[in-house]
Amino acid sequence: MKLDLLFSRTWWKTTLLVIAAVAVMVRLGIWQLDRLQQRREFNARVQTQIDQPVLDLNRIVQPNAMEQDLSSMEYRDVEVTGEYDRSGEVVLRNQVWENLLGVHLMTPLKIAGSDQAVLVNRGWVPFDDFTKGELGKYNEPGLVKVQGVIRIPQTKPEVGGHADQLPGPGDGKVLAWNVVNVQGIESQLPYPLLPIYIQVSPAPSWTTLPYRSQVELDLTEGPHMGYAIQWFIFAAILGIGYPFYLRKENARSSAGKLTSSPALRSGKSESS
Repeated sequence: MKLDLLFSRTWWKTTLLVIAAVAVMVRLGIWQLDRLQQRREFNARVQTQIDQPVLDLNRIVQPNAMEQDLSSMEYRDVEVTGEYDRSGEVVLRNQVWENLLGVHLMTPLKIAGSDQAVLVNRGWVPFDDFTKGELGKYNEPGLVKVQGVIRIPQTKPEVGGHADQLPGPGDGKVLAWNVVNVQGIESQLPYPLLPIYIQVSPAPSWTTLPYRSQVELDLTEGPHMGYAIQWFIFAAILGIGYPFYLRKENARSSAGKLTSSPALRSGKSESS
């Protein structure tokens, strides 16, 4: 097909729209391939941490221990011994367990044998216990051994600088948070927190509240490859099909002009 037809006075606007549409579809396909690559990198990083041996956090935080980037170890199994500090306890709102509304207890754990502390997600309790101020019955006093999974803080923007301003009586501390903002929670404690938090893993021996849940991970590649192929197919159909459509429309238009020409009409009259 000649380019002069594609960019003729009749079709140039349509041609530009088709070119733009094909470019957008190709870009969307490439974007899906980028998403697929990111997904693969995430899966590989997570699988690497899952395959690592259990991390002894007590050993890591010792003064003479080699410094490690804990924030790069998300989803690695971890264990730590220490004592909970309920005076610094907050809750994570809008948590559901078997269709029941509740909160997760987020309690600082002072790590034994060090001056370090780490925030621990101890699990789900009913929302009524929070509103009635009855969280004390879930206290775990004394030295405890926590086994769980390393998680990194969440940085989703919060309402008014904090995630829902629900201060405790008299002290002005924010007790209820929408996300696990370790830095924000640390700002209302008299001691620093490690730049991670621990989600306690369920155990057969633990059958009471707070209810603990396993970290849910989807390590599949998702639908990104399928979406990419679809976008490339759409681009090919439009890019290849448009010239054929244009040629057909041009032939139809030419035939219409020919049958309507004065010479052809006069010829038909004489023959009749």
